Amino acid sequence: MPVLTFDPVHAAPPLEALRDAAEQACALMKVLGNPDRLMLLCELAQGERSVTQLQDALGIVQPTLSQQLAVLREEGLVDTRREGKSIHYRLVSPQAVAVMEVLYQQYCAPAKRSRTPKSRRPA
Repeated sequence: MPVLTFDPVHAAPPLEALRDAAEQACALMKVLGNPDRLMLLCELAQGERSVTQLQDALGIVQPTLSQQLAVLREEGLVDTRREGKSIHYRLVSPQAVAVMEVLYQQYCAPAKRSRTPKSRRPA
C-alpha cells in the first residue's frame, strides 16, 4: 500500500480544518455506503437520467428509488430538472465523482471484475 505524502512546501492545515474535512469525507462515505445509492451514482456518472431510466437500468423499485434519490439530493450529490412530468437527475458533486473513480478502478474495471473480495471468499 502506498504511503501518503504531503506537499512539504505547504504547511499542514490547522487541526480544526482537518477535522472539518474529515467530517465532510465521512458524510460522503456514509452516503456512498448504501449499495442502491452507489449504483444510482454510478449510473448518473454516465450522464443525466430520468427516474424511469434509473428504474429500468438498475431494477430498483419505485419506493426505494425515490427514497434513495431524496437522500442524494439532500446531501447535495445530485441535482434535478423537470421536463414535463419527468424528473431528470444529474451528478453534481466533484468529490463524489473523484471517490467513485477510485472505486471503479478498484472494483469495477475489467481487470478487477474477476477478483473476489476477501470478505466474500469461502473459508
